Amino acid sequence: MRNKGWLCLGIIALTAALGLSAKPDAPTLKKVTAFDLPGPGGKRFDYLTIDADDHYLLSAHLAAGQTYVIDLRTNGVVATIGDTPGAEGVEYVPELKKFYTSNAGDNTIGVVDLRQMKVSKKIPTEAKPDGSTYAAQFHKLYVSDERGKAEAIVDVTKNEIVKTLHFDSETGMPQYDPVARKVYVNLQDKNIFAVIDPATDEVVGRYPVGRCEGNHGMTLDPEHHRAFLSCEGNQLMTVINLDTHQPVAFLPLAGGPDLIKFDPGLKRIYVACSSGAISVFQMDDPDHYRKLEDFPVQKKVHSLAVDPDTHRVYTPEQEENGKPVARMVVYEAVTRR
Repeated sequence: MRNKGWLCLGIIALTAALGLSAKPDAPTLKKVTAFDLPGPGGKRFDYLTIDADDHYLLSAHLAAGQTYVIDLRTNGVVATIGDTPGAEGVEYVPELKKFYTSNAGDNTIGVVDLRQMKVSKKIPTEAKPDGSTYAAQFHKLYVSDERGKAEAIVDVTKNEIVKTLHFDSETGMPQYDPVARKVYVNLQDKNIFAVIDPATDEVVGRYPVGRCEGNHGMTLDPEHHRAFLSCEGNQLMTVINLDTHQPVAFLPLAGGPDLIKFDPGLKRIYVACSSGAISVFQMDDPDHYRKLEDFPVQKKVHSLAVDPDTHRVYTPEQEENGKPVARMVVYEAVTRR
């Protein structure tokens, strides 16, 4: 029995050292509810974000060419916004009561007025606008024109592009750090992330991301100066120290990783993986991370959002066991380990 006990301890230690997930005592997420969305089933969804002021979830239904405003208190669809063809990114601007969509279908940035629940303006941009981030202290929106290998910078007080930065790589997800007052953008073909100073809109640094290949998704922990990357090329979740610009951890992901989100309250990282899982990680401290599990979901799930107040996770589904659907699923975080 003693030998078996030492063997079990050895397996657990090896699993932790490799960043793998032992079978959890209980799932990390629990399904609370699911509700249908008004768009056609079987069509891909993309980014979604939370408007904490109005308790809205904003969800881009990419292949349906529309975007939903969902009341988080009732799980009801408040509005379906048309004229957002190929909507990928969606970003909320609190002081204006507006959100901005990245419309890959017609290469525009859509300005949506939440008071009127309609598109008020469309701003032409370069090829395939994708992820976006809002630098509130500078009143600027940063939109990655993925195929255009560019970053479009929008002055939201004028709803005009004031500058476009060009790169030698397709641009992945950008993120704004309100503590460092910097914008970080993934250069996914080069396995590099670039740093933009929003005071000047100049690139002030480019840094390699170690073993990460195809760094498309990004989320930040500004308090601890960490960036979390989802690496599509080799299915790794990579943690970057933003002070030293060095990787501090690499952990395995399920197949098809895409959007990544951080819950600062629970210190958890979630990655939507289209193979049929949400990969879940725990931050023990800023330099140490554990994979909790690959939580099973439907296939072709590309995106998710985390409500930092309730710790609920929202993810849209385009199919159920191969059958076309258009559905939002709501999960609660399970914290008893």
